[in-house]
Amino acid sequence: MQKYLILMLSMFLTKGVAQQASIDSSKYPPLKTLTAIQDQANMMQQLGIKKLRPGPSGNESDPNHANYDESQADPCPQLPDVLTTKNGKKVTTPEQWWKVRRPEIIDDFEREMYGRVPKNVPKVTWITKVTDNEFVGRIPVVAKQLIGQVDNSEYPLINVNINMVLVLPQNVKGPIPVLIMFGFLPPALPAPAQPSLADMEKINTAFKEMMIKQNPELKAIFDRYPAYDPITRLPGPNFFAPAPNADSSPTEQLLAAGWGYCTLETSSIQADNGAGLTRGIIGLVNKGQPRKPDDWGALRAWAWGASRALDYLETEPQVNAKQVGIEGVSRYGKAALVTMAFDQRFGMVLIGSSGKGGVTLQRRVFGEAVENLAGSGGYHWMAGNYLKYATDESSFGRKTGCDLPIDSHELLALCAPRPTFVSYGIPEKGDARWLDQAGSYKATVAAGPVFKLLGVRDLSVNNEYNAEKMPPVLTGLLNGELAWRQHNGGHTDAPNFSYFIPWANELLKYNRTPK
Repeated sequence: MQKYLILMLSMFLTKGVAQQASIDSSKYPPLKTLTAIQDQANMMQQLGIKKLRPGPSGNESDPNHANYDESQADPCPQLPDVLTTKNGKKVTTPEQWWKVRRPEIIDDFEREMYGRVPKNVPKVTWITKVTDNEFVGRIPVVAKQLIGQVDNSEYPLINVNINMVLVLPQNVKGPIPVLIMFGFLPPALPAPAQPSLADMEKINTAFKEMMIKQNPELKAIFDRYPAYDPITRLPGPNFFAPAPNADSSPTEQLLAAGWGYCTLETSSIQADNGAGLTRGIIGLVNKGQPRKPDDWGALRAWAWGASRALDYLETEPQVNAKQVGIEGVSRYGKAALVTMAFDQRFGMVLIGSSGKGGVTLQRRVFGEAVENLAGSGGYHWMAGNYLKYATDESSFGRKTGCDLPIDSHELLALCAPRPTFVSYGIPEKGDARWLDQAGSYKATVAAGPVFKLLGVRDLSVNNEYNAEKMPPVLTGLLNGELAWRQHNGGHTDAPNFSYFIPWANELLKYNRTPK
């Protein structure tokens, strides 16, 4: 069996190589191959940076360990005023926000932190690879495996195919909300429908014949074990399983509430490393060349991919395209927030344990620092210009996070007035202090005035972000479109799904009981 699979894989790879060889590469700029260190050095040279500061260590026993002393966490406690324009005018009306202040903030974030999406990004054509009727637990669903083929006619040396799986419940009448979930595992159908026993017998008979033809020695083995079938059925749906509850997987909770979900493979859009910046969608648009300082990083690329997924969902009759949300944890929590901030079509967001580059304040020096992101660990998530804020020696001097013209409270404000849920766990269970939960709470408080300006509710606390104290664990602030809850689990948002779903249902005015 193994030899047969290896043979089939070899044939597939040979076919792919033959197709690649048919491209006349001399017609296109040579594809650059750089290590992450080389790519970062290239960006530093473009920016005139001679030396970056090293980020603090997450190991508290190291001499250069991160700061966890609140008295030293805010070297520049005054945040940029989210409702004051660059020329010093106060924003007092929604019109001023939409026409003046919001575009100013977007421009700063694009230039200094996340990069700009190029105007010439090629189109995506969605192809349904598989449509399958399945059961997730006791819930009947239709599952679709989809591929978003990116037009690479301008630079055929790079292929980008976005992998996505859409799962919709069949026991609820549409249109329904859908939550797009960022992930790092290749999307797969949750519970593939399987052939009948009679069909399985035919498959095994044909498969044995092929294997024996490939390797005649296998006949003697099959003769010794005549009842053995190489291919067996997977466990079927468990109709006696308990109904989904707060301990069930987030996807089961969504389906039980009459929602659909969509898993999106980020690595099929853009690799999660600096060496991949001349590949993926960023490399395709740049024709295999290194980035310029304000080019987009991986976070913005993943967000672009989520927007293309929403393009597809707008064509699905079963989906309410105005009630499509975006979710992610850790680096994908950062990406979820960036997605929501820049694409106003998204209806809601669940931001899990996002830390620096996500919800927590850039100016804070508590746990992870700007220097950690700008260093080799996460610089590829950001625009090249972000490196400036970890600079020790350069043609423009020294800069820190305090020099950024924007901060994360303004990124949250770009989500207003749409439902925005910030989720964290606790350090004792693995949601490390490194993520700076307190700094994230400050940012959420500071974003509140924009939500209120646009006629919706914020956390319903005083907006004095330097005075407000983070509420106790398991104390959710869930009465407005801006929400906060710290659960008692680890580096995950799963424990908050049983709160997120009813919170979102109330705001979306959605109440469909599955049959």
